[in-house]
Amino acid sequence: MDPFTSLTAVAVPLDIVNVDTDRIVPARFLRKPRSAGYENFLFHDLRESEPDFVLDRPGYRDAKILVAAENFGCGSSREAAVWALAGRGLRAWIAPSFGDIFLENSFKNGVLAITLPNERVAAIRALLTANPGVELTIDLPSQTLRLPDGCVVGFEVDPFRKECLLAGVDEIDLTLRYEKEVAAYELRQREETPWLVGTT
Repeated sequence: MDPFTSLTAVAVPLDIVNVDTDRIVPARFLRKPRSAGYENFLFHDLRESEPDFVLDRPGYRDAKILVAAENFGCGSSREAAVWALAGRGLRAWIAPSFGDIFLENSFKNGVLAITLPNERVAAIRALLTANPGVELTIDLPSQTLRLPDGCVVGFEVDPFRKECLLAGVDEIDLTLRYEKEVAAYELRQREETPWLVGTT
């Protein structure tokens, strides 16, 4: 994964509450492998019914930040929802709340999910709607979000998730950093307590 430190980019507003993962990627596409390019199925049905869907409008086509409404990513645990958004080029999303598993999957895939109060997020969406193409700046080390008017908003992030994003690693990468220590522990375990590890 690419490390996430700071990001200055166009942000796109999505003013729909309770966007579940089936709306992000309809279930009928889930039989495809990750390499199939899930971004091609992103909001497939919404885009079919709304030719002027916000992600397709010229001012937002290069967006890397999504500013959503309450309970974004609720519903099933499908990780493909995050793959589709990330595959589209989005590296961060901001919302008043997220589906629990979607939030976990976001960080596991190197995407920063920022939770801010509903009134603040609604104001940001209104600003983005009125000014397509404006940029936001996210600085992860200082945990700040800079708005186009210069206003700086702080946000919270779990320290472990922050460490992983800054280093560009997931939990597997992090564990592999301690591969020698794990191997030494297993060897010691076999020598000191052979009855626990068996004979095979």
